Amino acid sequence: PEKGVEAKEKGNEFFRAGKFAEAINEYREATKRDPTNAAYHNNLAAALSKLGDFNTAKEACEKALQLDPTYVKAWAKKGDIEFFMKEYHKALESYKKGLEVESNNPLCQQGLQRTAQKINEANMSGEVDMERAQHGMADPEVQAILSDPVIRNVLRDFQENPMEAQKALADPTVRAKIEKLMAAGVLQAK
Repeated sequence: PEKGVEAKEKGNEFFRAGKFAEAINEYREATKRDPTNAAYHNNLAAALSKLGDFNTAKEACEKALQLDPTYVKAWAKKGDIEFFMKEYHKALESYKKGLEVESNNPLCQQGLQRTAQKINEANMSGEVDMERAQHGMADPEVQAILSDPVIRNVLRDFQENPMEAQKALADPTVRAKIEKLMAAGVLQAK
């Protein structure tokens, strides 16, 4: 553990100096020395995301959260990474989970606001963001929603019978699933 602290402190120095590759090496060393320290994994995620390695950064966040599900900084970092990956539906969930742990956390509050605003802008623009839609379609949860017969009927009703679709949205479960599809970029409001 002491060597882990040393490596983390060196990593922090490199990070502050903008030497992210060196910081990554030190944070990896810290996680090897003390693999149960969630902060080390979160620091690794921060450095990886600075170099644009979002997939590995997200894995590091998930490891931190596996170790400590109440680690709000990791929820915020995970949300930030998902935001940059245009996985807005996942970013919303991460920020909300962080706020469940600490309701007034500014990182999660700001992230949630920024993500909701981005989703609204994207939906109002009328343009389809193919990258975002592809990320959404690759998500097993989105695939499950799209294969739900009730949701398929609601989506058909949006095209053929908008009044019936509006009635279906009164059901909170249906509404949540439709909102998830919109947040994922798979469905757009017109």
